[in-house]
Amino acid sequence: MRLTNGLRQRALDGNPIGVGLIGCGKFATMYLAQAARTPGIAIRTIADLNPAAARRKVETSTALDPEAIRFVDKASSLIADDAVELVIEATGDPVQGTMHALAAIEARRHVLMVNVEADVLCGPALAKRARHRGVVYSMAYGDQPALIVELIDWAHTAGLEIVAAGKGTKHQPHYRLSTPDTVWDHYGLSPERAAAAGMNPKMFNSFLDGTKSAIEMAAIANATDLEVAADGLAFPPAATHALPAVLAARAAAAGMTGTPMVETVSCLDGAGQPVPDDLRWGVYVVFKASSDYVAGCFRDYGLQTDPSGQYAALWRPYHLIGLELGISVADMALRGEPTGAPWRWAGDVAATAKRDLAAGELLDGEGGYTVYGRLVPAAHSAEGGRLPIGLAHGVRLKRPVRADAMLTLDDVDLDRGTLAFELRAEILKEAEL
Repeated sequence: MRLTNGLRQRALDGNPIGVGLIGCGKFATMYLAQAARTPGIAIRTIADLNPAAARRKVETSTALDPEAIRFVDKASSLIADDAVELVIEATGDPVQGTMHALAAIEARRHVLMVNVEADVLCGPALAKRARHRGVVYSMAYGDQPALIVELIDWAHTAGLEIVAAGKGTKHQPHYRLSTPDTVWDHYGLSPERAAAAGMNPKMFNSFLDGTKSAIEMAAIANATDLEVAADGLAFPPAATHALPAVLAARAAAAGMTGTPMVETVSCLDGAGQPVPDDLRWGVYVVFKASSDYVAGCFRDYGLQTDPSGQYAALWRPYHLIGLELGISVADMALRGEPTGAPWRWAGDVAATAKRDLAAGELLDGEGGYTVYGRLVPAAHSAEGGRLPIGLAHGVRLKRPVRADAMLTLDDVDLDRGTLAFELRAEILKEAEL
């Protein structure tokens, strides 16, 4: 009850945690629906490009009183509000999200980064600045990266040797070529039905083409001591009961035996058929027994293991997105702790051509028609001068790039004077030390 009691005390003291929200999309609305039921929380300001639409979401999807909330169209207005103690950045825009986070840190506001794209692009530099300013920068609980970090922390604290950790998803190798025009075929939806449900084709395509998985696994590597395999993500099919055997084999094949790694497992087998007892919506950690005695304890307490009995797994079948975000809010404001935060640069996501691209073409970024994101070790990204997926939107190619080739910074006409680019340069410089 450590968080519950702290929230209740803030409510009794008449000093609720003042929250400001930038970007009122699905994730944010889910959080707002729960915030109305959480003591010690006060939603002070919501900034959205369409304040009227944000207000309608509050009115129709939550029990919050919209008259008690200030709706604005500029993040700067929200950040300047002294009633805001904690800023939630939920825009999904990596460049704008970086700017918002840095401004909030400079104003000494805690920053809860729902925007994983911005976190992977510039998170290590943002977290460092937050520490220097005496505020908390955190990953978002409810989203899979923070939940995976929690499992990793559990395993390390229990003295278990981690083999791999990650999440489940729906993936096939050819999905990397998917575009917003083909995405709904893979989900078994018509474009009309998807539009009626308010589903964004680029966002859902990012889930499908592997970009979102790459982004989330990079975020985990940067927040833990897990590493990225040289070949990135393999998406091995795995049922929950098979996680220990599948991930032990994957680690060996990747040359990562003895080195904990990130990996995403697929709910589809090689023939595209559903894997029974899959982990599509969940997260996992696979660990190894340190001795025969510990392996015997695995057996005694019913853990699912590989045939050797040496490898076991713990998993969580679901994640509740914004409905769980309040855990981060409470941890940050009450205990001064993040629910995961980058402390190094270990993983990056390189923009990779979906097809042969011609000189002069305009890249459309994550989930689009031109590029997908490939997970790479940070050192490989730095050595190859790779173009991060977070900077691959709205930039024009200076020369042709073949299909499945990772783009470089020199391949595009890129504004190198932006704040995001400056922070990236800072991360690269520190990585050389």
